[in-house]
Amino acid sequence: MFSFINEAALNLCDVVVDCTPAGNVAKKIHYMPIFKKNKKKVFIAQGSEKDFGLPYAYGINDEALIKSTPNFIQVVSCNTHNLCGILKSLSPSFDRIVDADFVCIRRANDISQNGSFIASPEVGSHKITHFGTHHARDASRVLNTLYHYLPLYSSAMKINSQYMHTIRFSLTLKGNENIESVISKFRENPFVALTHKNLANKIFSFGRDHGYYGRIFNHTVVSIPSISTHSVKEGTRITGFCFTPQDGNSLLSSVAAALYGLYGKKYTSKIKMFDDYLFSEV
Repeated sequence: MFSFINEAALNLCDVVVDCTPAGNVAKKIHYMPIFKKNKKKVFIAQGSEKDFGLPYAYGINDEALIKSTPNFIQVVSCNTHNLCGILKSLSPSFDRIVDADFVCIRRANDISQNGSFIASPEVGSHKITHFGTHHARDASRVLNTLYHYLPLYSSAMKINSQYMHTIRFSLTLKGNENIESVISKFRENPFVALTHKNLANKIFSFGRDHGYYGRIFNHTVVSIPSISTHSVKEGTRITGFCFTPQDGNSLLSSVAAALYGLYGKKYTSKIKMFDDYLFSEV
């Protein structure tokens, strides 16, 4: 068992994973001076640390990570993984998406937290031009590392639950689709789990009972009964609900980013062993 003071530990390690809510502050004060001395180190922030580094989600923009070989990486939030996972499932090259709208129905707090619980649903405002809330903006930032700009919009609200975030998606896809073809697209994406359940507590309970350390590492869990399709002028409107596996998807991306820091481009072969922890069905 070894112990080091902060500066000594930072100088010794090859990869730094910042789990605090102040990654950008730490970057300015601690990481940049170290990086200037050793440009081989990799620094990773988690969550909504905008401008920390390359916004990254495992299974979404790995090509951007390989091509740009960044030293600073921002592993995006759990809901950002969800939005990107839905979009990539329905249009892997992101070339068939006409527009997409998301309503992020957020849990009040984590089951481990005592504070911040609310007594009733609380709606949010749309403060970000063109995107509504940061959820669509963050998803756009991830996709822009590889793909063209997509017209994304999001809204957010918080409900008095501790279980899981829920997202209502509604997007227009070029061409003709039906419920069966949409389900097939979701099923082809290994980062998407499908379920016939429609209750967040049932999904949460499944993860607690069957997930590694009680977690679901998929980008999203899509509820099959909620999916609907109808023809519109531009193609097909696809609507449904999905559940966000909390920090599980971000943790898997953090592992992938850390492996990138240790093995470079070879990380894609190292992370494959963790695919066994992904569920195809909940």
